[in-house]
Amino acid sequence: MSAVRALKSDDTTDTRDARSPLSPHLQRLEDEAIFIMREVVAEFRNPVMLYSVGKDSSVMLHIARKAFFPAKPPFPFLHIASGWDFKALLDHRDRMARDYGLDLLVHANDAAAAAGVNPFDTETGEYSRLMLTEVLKSALDQHGFDAAFGGGRRDEEKARAKERIFSHRSAGHVWDPRNQRPELWRLFNTRLSAGDTMRVFPLSNWTELDVWDYIRAENIPIVPIYLAADRQVVERDGALIMVDDERMRFRPDEQVVTRRIRFRTLGCWPLTGAVASEATSVEDIVSEIVASRTSEREGRLVDGALQASMERKKREGYF
Repeated sequence: MSAVRALKSDDTTDTRDARSPLSPHLQRLEDEAIFIMREVVAEFRNPVMLYSVGKDSSVMLHIARKAFFPAKPPFPFLHIASGWDFKALLDHRDRMARDYGLDLLVHANDAAAAAGVNPFDTETGEYSRLMLTEVLKSALDQHGFDAAFGGGRRDEEKARAKERIFSHRSAGHVWDPRNQRPELWRLFNTRLSAGDTMRVFPLSNWTELDVWDYIRAENIPIVPIYLAADRQVVERDGALIMVDDERMRFRPDEQVVTRRIRFRTLGCWPLTGAVASEATSVEDIVSEIVASRTSEREGRLVDGALQASMERKKREGYF
């Protein structure tokens, strides 16, 4: 399948010089993602795209707009808001929704928040289940979505590496990693029984470096905190936690210091560690990742809450 090479010249997203085509590698990845998105729209009754607003979601949004141009993507975008999202992320989300006319759905677990669930007092595994997994499942059920795009990549984490591009979920959104459908020659089994749903990962074969190379090549807007700047942080349990709003709780021995930092991944701000960095441009980020020997999710405190945390969360319905 040939990819849609570019949006119209008057579209503000695609400012890439027409004389600088994508590399053959990135072109293959883009072609595959476009094919997968069109396949989902053709095969499923009511798809949705999970929009977490991070770098992978930004690439997914960009490719979705290419895949169905000049029409808008024929599905809504769903953001699961924990109430502890970075302010810069929410500002970016609203700007993208406004600029591109997205059909944006925002769901949160207001009952859990009202009951006092928060990232400081609640055990992180239970916090993640209540504020992310349960509200995601509830939102999918409420709207009757039978397929949900996610931006997960196999290189992120070992549980994600096990997952197929088209990942079947039985009733209750349960994932069984020992019972996955084979995917041979890009032949996808999209059949669903009553109550079943599908999670779909068009970026499965991408790496973190591919994502940033593509963002650079296509000049895709990103949340500003991906870029390094002087920000106020506290050093907690080996992580640099940015003080994002007045709700921050300090431990007796903690002091706020200013550090040059950026984020490789975006989760709930009290549970997401920053990295010390001088990368103030996407070009700098690409150079930094090439030299890096650590996982991008190393700063996600919620991932390390329990052994095999990600696989357990995915079995329960998390992305």
